[in-house]
Parts: sequence; C-alpha cells; structure tokens
Amino acid sequence: MSLSKPIYYFDNNATTRVAPEVVDAMLPFLREFWGNPSSAYAFGAQVHGHVERAREQVAGLIHADPKEVVFTSCGTESNNSAFNSALYMNPGKKHVITTAVEHSANMNFGEYLQKRGHDVTYLPVESDGQLDLHLLEKSIRPDTALVSVMMANNETGVIFPIAEIAALCRSRGVLCHTDAVQVPGKLRIDVKELGVDFLSLSAHKLHAPKGIGMLYIKRRTRFQPYLIGGHQERGRRGGTESVANIVAFGRAAELAQATLEDENTRVRALRDRLEQHILATIPNTVRNGHRDLRLPNTANIAFDFVEAEAVLLLLDQLGICASSGSACTTGSLDPSHVLTAMGLPPMRARGSVRFSLGIYNTDADVDYLCAKLPPIIQRLRDISPLNPDHPDNDKYDIAKARADHEREQAAEKEREVVAV
Repeated sequence: MSLSKPIYYFDNNATTRVAPEVVDAMLPFLREFWGNPSSAYAFGAQVHGHVERAREQVAGLIHADPKEVVFTSCGTESNNSAFNSALYMNPGKKHVITTAVEHSANMNFGEYLQKRGHDVTYLPVESDGQLDLHLLEKSIRPDTALVSVMMANNETGVIFPIAEIAALCRSRGVLCHTDAVQVPGKLRIDVKELGVDFLSLSAHKLHAPKGIGMLYIKRRTRFQPYLIGGHQERGRRGGTESVANIVAFGRAAELAQATLEDENTRVRALRDRLEQHILATIPNTVRNGHRDLRLPNTANIAFDFVEAEAVLLLLDQLGICASSGSACTTGSLDPSHVLTAMGLPPMRARGSVRFSLGIYNTDADVDYLCAKLPPIIQRLRDISPLNPDHPDNDKYDIAKARADHEREQAAEKEREVVAV
C-alpha cells in the first residue's frame, strides 16, 4: 500500500514518522532475533543483551542511570504508573496535584482517582499558559502524595519550570512527576538537573514506533508496579518485553540527541516563518500560548469566526495534516480543555489549529501551507454568520448567533451520549 497523494505533515506532536534508521535497527528483531529475552538459553540471552543496550541509549537521552529506566507500552501507562505508585507507597496520603492543561492521560486518571475517594487539585494557568508557582506552593498539603506537571504542553508547546517545581516538592517532602513526552529531540533533558522522581516518555513522539514508552524512576524511590506479572524490568513492570520496539526506541533516542540542534535552528525558523506569515496575512488571528517559552516546533493559532474542524477538513483535502489539539481528544465536541484553561472563549478555542513541525519538514512544505491556508480561512469566513464582515451581517445578531451555535453544539453532544 502506498500514499495516493503527497502528504504535508504538520502534526508531529500527535505522532512522528518512524525514521528509516529506526526501521533498520528493529527489523532483525522481527526476522532473526525473535527469542524471548527472559529465556535462559543463549538465543534468549543474546536478545536480552540488545534490550539492555537500548536501555543504555534511552538513559543517555535523559542523562539517567540505565537501572532507572523502565520500559512501558506508552506515555499513558508511564503516567498512570507514577500516580499509582506514589499513592500506593504512601497510603496515608490521598491528595495529588496536577494542572488544568495536562494531557488526557493525567486528566482522566485524575477523575478516576476522585471516584475512588482521592482528592485531586487541578492548578489553573495564566492566559499565556504559564503556571503560578506560588499557587502551587500554597496547594501542597500534608497529605499530598504527588505533584505532576508536564514539561511542555502538547497543544501550545508552553514549557514549564520543572526544576523549580521539583525543588519545591523536595522541600515539602512530596514526590514529583513530569510528563516529558513532547520534549525529546526538542529540548535537552537531564533528570539530575531537573530533580524529578518520575519522568515519562513515549517513543512515537521521537520517530520510533507506537507501543513503547518509558518511565524514569529515580534511584531509591520506592515503587509499586502498575502491571503485575513476571520479573521483567527488574520486577517493576510485568509482561514480555517488546524487543523490536525497545531496540527502535534506543536508536531513536540516539537520533533525538543528534537532531537537537536542527530542531532548535532550522525547524524553529520554519515554525516562525509559518507563524509570522499566518499572523501577517490572515486578519483576526492570534497566537495561543507564550511567545518564547515554548517548544521550537509548535504554533497554536486561533482563527476567529471559523471552526477548526472545518479548516482541518479542507486542509486534509489538500494533503495537509494538522490538528485542533491532542489526537487523544479527536471527535470531542468540547473546546480544548487546554485553551479553555487559558481563558479563551469557547468560539475562539474551537477555531484554534495546532501546527507542529519536525525534522522532516522542508521550506517547500511551509510554502505550500502558506499558499493554501489564507484562501481556506477566507472561504469559511465568507459563509460564517459569526463573521462581522459577512455580507448579510445586518441580518444577524452576532451575540444571538454565537449563543445559538453553543446550544446546537450542546444538543449534538447530548444526542451522542443518548446514542451511546
């Protein structure tokens, strides 16, 4: 099977193309070295050696000891495992703190914990997506078991001061976890400098396959496995190791370190050129999130008077891939919880599109998007009754039209719930 038309990919925060070097590294473990790494015979032991080599490579990516690296199935499992362990190992503590802009892996697990009798504080953020550390400090209680704050937001790219947060947690005797899934290859990660107790990664965000992740567990941190099974991963995660994916993760970790400069120079320049073109040529647009304190590849732009889903549909017809937020919330009728937490009105949040670039993007990709996007926005605004410049705007009460639109969205959501 092959693609029928060219793809212009601007959704690297959702997933990334598997690097050719990574494919080459994993193929022998699908064709030849397919033994179980836990087996006692030489064939299995040989495979086990490659797993440990990959562990060293991934540990090198975050400047950790290989013994502090536990392979998981994904970032979600890693996040859930950190939460679960912190609470299990501290049975007298029933409180966790996270932010209102976390990935759904944390937001939904927080809701699950609340149903089981735990107390969860979701810290608000400022209009630029930044966190008030004074509010975090005030929120820590004697029964707080864990503070979990993402290193960089998946929708806006906004970066959080994890080293300061971890230092605050240490001073209060509270465990600290960070979801760093979006960061490898874009920013340098050093767990010793950060001072966190737990850190989560997912390989498919750094040009490796889906289905393999990692949880860093700081040395001497008490830990309760989330998956109970055999003695794999030194007893910290049951289940036969996915060897080919683990080897792929290791190779991708090496590549991520090698492409760090490219992400922060060429890719950043592409992102800036795209963003500046959009803001300069398309009226009634605004950047969402801090201008400087964000990942070098991410631009989240609000287009007033249009729905992001309509924009994405028309872009898709031209072979352009972008998103309106996290891929894990695709299909939701609600505006982005990240943008809502930043104070964006629902209509502006629904008109926001995320463009996330990567090392395989080119100047030609950006030129193509810059040429195709303005007429798409204009086309949608021309037919939108919410646009003050609509030729029939004298026939519309804009405030009423917005309210009607909100009611229609709510009714559609209710119909979906009833259908389920």
